Amino acid sequence: MNDSRQRPAGISVLIVDDHPLFRDGLKQALELEDDIHVVGYSDEGEDAIKKARQLQPDVILLDINLPGMNGFQVARQIKAERPDLAVVVLTAYHDVQQVIHAMRAGASAYCSKEVTPDELIEIVRDVVHGYYIVGGEKLDHRSLESWIQATIEAMSGPYVIDAEEHFVPLSPREMEILQFVTHGLSNKEIALKLRISQQTVKNHMTSILKKLNVEDRTQAAVNALRRGWVRLEDGRSNKV
Repeated sequence: MNDSRQRPAGISVLIVDDHPLFRDGLKQALELEDDIHVVGYSDEGEDAIKKARQLQPDVILLDINLPGMNGFQVARQIKAERPDLAVVVLTAYHDVQQVIHAMRAGASAYCSKEVTPDELIEIVRDVVHGYYIVGGEKLDHRSLESWIQATIEAMSGPYVIDAEEHFVPLSPREMEILQFVTHGLSNKEIALKLRISQQTVKNHMTSILKKLNVEDRTQAAVNALRRGWVRLEDGRSNKV
């Protein structure tokens, strides 16, 4: 195959979701439009990053609940490499805290999987032009930051000391530790798995609780499962 062929003009889209029927439905809906074409699929996090590098799409439609790396981890890494790429989180998991986490992980839009094809097509076109979509509203960057600040104040109170410490993406190490916590491992067991000290694990847990705005590790684990960040059946999360 000759990869030097010029691809069609318009908006190129990479679909990242591990449900084949859903992926196929997205492709069919998007490619009814002359200016949008799907350049590839991926069904898990690490492969999605590789495909994004290879295919250089303009937009990624990204699920959160993926095998291996979750969608937020994927979004952070992809946006670090390509700040211009627009990430549309398309998920069955929805609450306002989840939206904040998504936007701070680098998403340009957060959508329910119940979004209509016409709405999704409009969103794809909007994010390519630099807009952000939250709750069906089209925002510029300043408006998005104002929305995030106001929403955090509404949840935490107007006297929150530092909104930047709450509802922010977990680091790769913090996400790894959260996965172990969700699988029931103690700090000592996590330390042995990762070959780090128990104090280091405790320090990471303190940061995780603050970022998730929860009080204890049980709440953190429940949040991770409820929002699709971790899969209990994913054996890879227990690998060293």
